Amino acid sequence: MTVEEHLWFYSRIKGIPNELREQIVEKSILEMNLTEHRTKPSGTLSGGNKRKLSVAIATLGNPPIILLDEPSAGMDPEARRFMWTVVERISQRDKKSAVILTTHSMEEAEALSTKMGIMVRGGIFRCFGSSQHIKNKYGTGYEIQLKIRKTNFKDLDDIVALCNFQQDLSEQVNLVNAIAKAKAANFDQIILEEIKDEGLGTDLAAEALANNGNVMLESLVQYLFIQQNGIRIIDKLARIFSSVEMLEQCADFYKIKVPRGSVTIGYLFGMLEDQKI
Repeated sequence: MTVEEHLWFYSRIKGIPNELREQIVEKSILEMNLTEHRTKPSGTLSGGNKRKLSVAIATLGNPPIILLDEPSAGMDPEARRFMWTVVERISQRDKKSAVILTTHSMEEAEALSTKMGIMVRGGIFRCFGSSQHIKNKYGTGYEIQLKIRKTNFKDLDDIVALCNFQQDLSEQVNLVNAIAKAKAANFDQIILEEIKDEGLGTDLAAEALANNGNVMLESLVQYLFIQQNGIRIIDKLARIFSSVEMLEQCADFYKIKVPRGSVTIGYLFGMLEDQKI
């Protein structure tokens, strides 16, 4: 059976009146972005489109309760976000159906759920409540995601003056000589040592390798600004928490984990707000 035939078949099983079936089937196909697949046999669809069809069948007729078992499993990020939008619309915007879904993804659960339960071995409920309630009661710490603000000309000019770089930002500098000047200006040693292959400054190292040891001064100063301010935040957190774990860093994006202890999430937000840089 094709996608369209499946939806017509289940609309009859669910008792949708004849005069409404065509309208409802068309709406389901459009909402699930299945228009170009409507005449294809369901067995030939990709895994993601099969899940879209299954969700379309489950939601036909706005049943009071909808059960979804890992609706976005196996999907690429774009298709997963699309599926989340569909589930959110059904459960929160339309408010015609209650949705119960299972997932292994905490990110998906937080994005879609007003209440969450964690099960062990498929049947034992360990906890139930809102996302924040569960984190407060059972979480071992806070996971902080932050981004260093965009630089302006003054930010870059201050570093140029501090390190006594003689070139304009639009000019190239020898990377080895520039690092030596930054060291002489007492710039953080850790930041400078990371300008290497597989270090935080790997892009600069690659640029120098491809340009006879030279890099654009603006690229170097941007790197120094981001890393300098990232270290300031980490240093501030280290003064408050017993440990600070760097989970991920990509350019100006940081993901950091700290233990909860006696620090409330409100205090943490306030501290980060005061430290905006």
